[in-house]
Amino acid sequence: MIQLFEGGAYVLNGTEIIPDSKDAVSVLESRLGKAPSKEEAKKQTIAYGILEAHNTSGNMEKLEIKFDKLTSHDITFVGIIQTARASGLEKFPIPYVLTNCHNSLCAVGGTINEDDHMYGLTCAKKYGGVYVPPHQAVIHQFAREMLAAGGKMILGSDSHTRYGALGTMAMGEGGPELVKQLLNKTYDIPMPGIVGVYLTGEPQKGVGPQDVALAIIGAVFEKGYVNNKVMEFIGDGVENLSADFRIGIDVMTTETTCLSSIWKTDDVIREFYETHGRSEDYAELKPGTAVYYDGMIYVDLSAIKPMIAMPFHPSNTYTIEEVKENLEDILRDVEKKALVSLGDAVDFRLTDKIRDGKLYVDQGIIAGCAGGGFENICAAADILKGASIGPDEFTLSVYPASMPVYMELVKNGAAATLMETGAVMKTAFCGPCFGAGDTPSNNGFSIRHSTRNFPNREGSKLQNGQIASVALMDARSIAATAANKGYLTAATEVDVKYTNPRYFFDSKIYENRVFDSKGVADPDVEIKFGPNIKDWPAMPALPEHMILKVVSEIHDPVTTTDELIPSGETSSYRSNPLGLAEFTLSRKDPAYVGLAKEIQVAQKAIEAGECPAEAVPELKEIFKALDSWYPGVDKTNVGVGSTIFAVKPGDGSAREQAASCQKVLGGWANISNSYATKRYRSNLINWGMLPFLIDEGELPFTKGDFLFVPEIRKGIEEKQSEIKAYVNGEQGREVTLRLGALTDDEREIILKGCLINYYKG
Repeated sequence: MIQLFEGGAYVLNGTEIIPDSKDAVSVLESRLGKAPSKEEAKKQTIAYGILEAHNTSGNMEKLEIKFDKLTSHDITFVGIIQTARASGLEKFPIPYVLTNCHNSLCAVGGTINEDDHMYGLTCAKKYGGVYVPPHQAVIHQFAREMLAAGGKMILGSDSHTRYGALGTMAMGEGGPELVKQLLNKTYDIPMPGIVGVYLTGEPQKGVGPQDVALAIIGAVFEKGYVNNKVMEFIGDGVENLSADFRIGIDVMTTETTCLSSIWKTDDVIREFYETHGRSEDYAELKPGTAVYYDGMIYVDLSAIKPMIAMPFHPSNTYTIEEVKENLEDILRDVEKKALVSLGDAVDFRLTDKIRDGKLYVDQGIIAGCAGGGFENICAAADILKGASIGPDEFTLSVYPASMPVYMELVKNGAAATLMETGAVMKTAFCGPCFGAGDTPSNNGFSIRHSTRNFPNREGSKLQNGQIASVALMDARSIAATAANKGYLTAATEVDVKYTNPRYFFDSKIYENRVFDSKGVADPDVEIKFGPNIKDWPAMPALPEHMILKVVSEIHDPVTTTDELIPSGETSSYRSNPLGLAEFTLSRKDPAYVGLAKEIQVAQKAIEAGECPAEAVPELKEIFKALDSWYPGVDKTNVGVGSTIFAVKPGDGSAREQAASCQKVLGGWANISNSYATKRYRSNLINWGMLPFLIDEGELPFTKGDFLFVPEIRKGIEEKQSEIKAYVNGEQGREVTLRLGALTDDEREIILKGCLINYYKG
């Protein structure tokens, strides 16, 4: 079904794979007459060509990228624009689209969410942007319909910024990276590895894009096979997939932890652009005659079966057939794995969902940038035609990804077919993906064609004894399950004739409702602020020496951004740094906020010219220990703050708040064995936090310990790769902290204290 090559591979004429081995050169010579060097063959990838066209450094080993367009949604754009304004923003230098698909629901007891929307609209007018009102489109569907273009690059402040199927290299990053683009700066990264994804064959009837995506994620995630690399989709199987099908696979590449994605394009994608009235934006993209990839994933589409990603990660994959055949064993295994994250906070049970030997689910959702596409919903309607979802617990909600998609579903009758079954049609909204819509009941089990099924994401509040769980599936199998009134069923088990109706895009909705400045700024427009929109608090520069208190230890194999700063009910506070910070680690380590604030008092005392040990008495022992071997550390040259240890933090969302909330509470660093994604590490750096690394194994410190880091400022200035720290200030308890690769600009940002300070000078 899926094969991962142990090393790299050459691809000839887009069809013949030659593994990188001692025989590769002779094979190439026999085919081509002369074997290209590996370095030259790497330049023949689609990705290399696009990166080269957007690189401004003149050095392809150290890229400085300028993007063509930017996009954000309403739990990120306020903070981004506030940061840019504080750093001197005068006008959006490139098209910047502000969508409103996350904070679309009203905040209970206030005007918070709509205030954010009005802020966005007035900023689009003042700085020359595009504003998409609530319920019109989810961020990525609007980008597909209106922004993507062949050979271009888009940067978005959402992790699922992926438009590779349309020939656009897109990346999801934390807000500060968009701020850099708004200030005419660059996105600086080393040249990423490029992994080929060779698709062959044709999917079985009933197999959808989510099935293919989950199969790939399950094969590569744990191995880190594509971590921070670009996935390039090629092969004869691509031509057997519709545009919607390709898009459905592409958007889920985020869950592999890759940096970006790109696909070869053809007449199918040309037709997509023509349908959307943008034929001029199509570009034919294909790899060169002899291409070298740093890795190769071989996917036989015909062997893919309907898949399910069980709680609590998209990589926890099985075929639905496997689950049904080994139901109790698999459910017990999921319960056991869940204990790592959930601990004893709740009594989590999935085996309770077994009824008469079958798995009963409480809820089905088809939604968002992954599931809300036209073809997915039409296929679901075909499966459910004439059926009933029944009057029991099971519910089904369908969220088309944009109003143009919704309107076409109304016109062709698919919406009516679904509603007749008892399903509910809703407007474009990302809520089900992050826990702000269709939250299951306590102990509820939901199957969703959406992007993620992390713990704490779907509405669970472990500290309140509440738990729910999500499994990811394709819309087709969700519909088959719905037709079976909630009993798990694969789409390949049902006999259905798929109508495959043609899609007609009507732009009138956007023309009538979306504000488009056409790039013309109006400086006279007054920005509308609500009472919940706050400026960032002042942040100090990196001190000469540092004392860090370890206030949290997380030993889960992976920690998601949803566990660092929960989504859902916190969304309304995204524009209020201090208000949002109160939720930091609330579902993972509820004591964190209080402990961080306790030690932050010392830093506030330093900034007021007072003695930190008087403000926080436990520091007296640390200064006493230092006096014996490192005298002279005092309020004039030391900073005091908090740090956390997590094995591998940062999987998931691009939200910068996972880092900024720690900084607002006095966090100066993270310590980890590795970082799950580049974007989380970048967020730490952009908020002036040190991304320390420590070797795997038993920790030399524990929660509650202090780490004295002498001459940390000098270490950053002198580009040291390793920093010495001392547990509780004791000279005999030395710890080596590694920094990893840092660019000159990143070092300067850390020295200044954060990106805002960096741009202020």
